[in-house]
Amino acid sequence: MMFSGWFDLPWWGLVLTALALTHVTIAAVTIYLHRCQAHRALDLHPVVSHFFRFWLWLTTGMVTKEWAAIHRKHHAKVETAEDPHSPQVHGINRVLWLGVFLYVKESHNKETMERYGHGTPDDWLERNVYTPNSVWGLWLMGAINIALFGLIPGMLILLTQIVWIPFWAAGVINGIGHFFGYRSYDVADTSSNIVPWGILIGGEELHNNHHAFASSAKLSSKWYEFDIGWLYICILSALGLATVKKVAPKPRFAQPRAVDLDTLHAVIANRYDVLSRYAKLAKRTYSNEIERLRHWSPGDAEVLRSLKRALLRGQAAAGVESAKVAEALKKSRSLEITLAMRQELAALWERSNASKEQLVRHLQDWCRRAEASGLAPLVDFSQRLRSYALA
Repeated sequence: MMFSGWFDLPWWGLVLTALALTHVTIAAVTIYLHRCQAHRALDLHPVVSHFFRFWLWLTTGMVTKEWAAIHRKHHAKVETAEDPHSPQVHGINRVLWLGVFLYVKESHNKETMERYGHGTPDDWLERNVYTPNSVWGLWLMGAINIALFGLIPGMLILLTQIVWIPFWAAGVINGIGHFFGYRSYDVADTSSNIVPWGILIGGEELHNNHHAFASSAKLSSKWYEFDIGWLYICILSALGLATVKKVAPKPRFAQPRAVDLDTLHAVIANRYDVLSRYAKLAKRTYSNEIERLRHWSPGDAEVLRSLKRALLRGQAAAGVESAKVAEALKKSRSLEITLAMRQELAALWERSNASKEQLVRHLQDWCRRAEASGLAPLVDFSQRLRSYALA
């Protein structure tokens, strides 16, 4: 007779057990590996930190230094040829279904480990147990599962634990999170929020929010978004087991005023909120121009419609597409001004060599020209820009 384990559970009990165990692993990845180790968004009590490290050794065999280094490199080199797992470079199918192999390949890159793996655990256990014997944890987890639930159920639960993170984290987040979804912030990369309710993958579903504020311990930003990882962090914090170091800034507003140094600091601190609001302005202007041209010049409206992505993506087009965009914008003065001023506004926080005084003058000039443009949406936006206030 086959050994049935210490807990003779029905099939649905085994399913719930597998889901509970994998959810602990997801929590360990998002709270410990991602927010704590890779981005230093919070500090964890040593007991909590080591529990997560031990649990990840048992259920995934992942090494903290490797995970943190690869993720930091992803942010530093996002969607370039050096990005370890970009679907824009490797293709969505390869990242979604074979993302774990991209992770393993990058984990053997010594330069990545040396440059991006700093500050991760380097104690006796890490050097002598977790890193050199990463596979042992999976063998131990398998033995525990078999002892608790029986041979076949135990092996199936172990298999679920083994594939859960490679598929959801290495595949879905790294793949779909840079390919499909909605965007709350107009960041330079293609990161997207998969769904607004971050439950299944611990809040990592809110990937666009994360790329906008990488060092934030909280991944949700809109009222309708939910980050279960943040809920767990709040519970740990209330128990004195976690200390939050940074969260994304919440925009504050005052009465519109003359642009000064405080306005500059407030605008730069809230730059992703600024760009997000400007992206909505650009989309409204685009829609209005399509509707206007549809009546007066259907051919020009069709040209603008065919170039929608190039016009609204917030990045410069290249080659033939760039020439088409330039030609199309000659048909719409309001759209041409709106898109040109978006690039100028984004350049505000990209001018690393400019002094504060130069940046203030740049912002003053931008607001002056926006309010003199005669375009009501741009005038309203400029006045709102001048109302951003420091926290």
